Amino acid sequence: MSAPGLRALPAAALALLALSGPLLAPHPLDTPVTAPYARPGDGAALGGDQLGRDVLSRLLHGGDALIAGALAVAVTVTLLAAVLGCLAVLGPRLGAVVERAADLVILVPPVLGLMLLALAWPGGRRLAVTTAAVVLGTPYAVRVVAAAAAPLAGAGFVEASVASGERLWRVALHEILPNLRATILALFGLRFVEAVYVISMAGFLQLGPQPPEADWALMIRENAPGILLNPWATLAPAIAIAAVATATSLATEALAPRRGGKVAAR
Repeated sequence: MSAPGLRALPAAALALLALSGPLLAPHPLDTPVTAPYARPGDGAALGGDQLGRDVLSRLLHGGDALIAGALAVAVTVTLLAAVLGCLAVLGPRLGAVVERAADLVILVPPVLGLMLLALAWPGGRRLAVTTAAVVLGTPYAVRVVAAAAAPLAGAGFVEASVASGERLWRVALHEILPNLRATILALFGLRFVEAVYVISMAGFLQLGPQPPEADWALMIRENAPGILLNPWATLAPAIAIAAVATATSLATEALAPRRGGKVAAR
């Protein structure tokens, strides 16, 4: 396996473990198996939580929704940013509208925007948090793509396509976007990591998943009062969140095409 593949392996392994975790859990999700905040011992490798439930089992159940939500946010934001960013540099009017809209949304503090949307959508929970992450993450991503695409907008092959009467969306998708592979992949990685933190923050604030659901951020909030009794009830989900974010960043850096190549002429 190549060096980039080896650096991406931890992210793939963590994602696979998180998605298949419920199948590997040694105990039922909500069944107490120890005393509250019991330390690691027989039958509970990471001890018990505030209700005596197995921390390891809840840890294995708590990552699939987080990763699936972060993946949905990263894919949606990256696709929207790729299309809008490329179109914005080709159409001055559309570019002005996109820029003003991005400026307005960027001014909203992320925590405030997340709370407003989540509280205005009481039954939304995870869907409300995912929507908020998309809305808050897209403007910055559009700016990044537009900045990377701007030099290409004046390239000869792009001008020739526009002069020949090609529709702007075809020029954006067929002429500009293929030359932004490194930027798009790096943006996807950044959006995924940010989505992990945004969704985790929402879980910690109880704006998304609600007890008794198993969620890494919710586990941190619920078990923080007993951190001195069983530190693993709080540390294990915190380490899991950090490990997913770090492994994804390393994988994105390893897999991104190296810059320096020539722009592909048409």
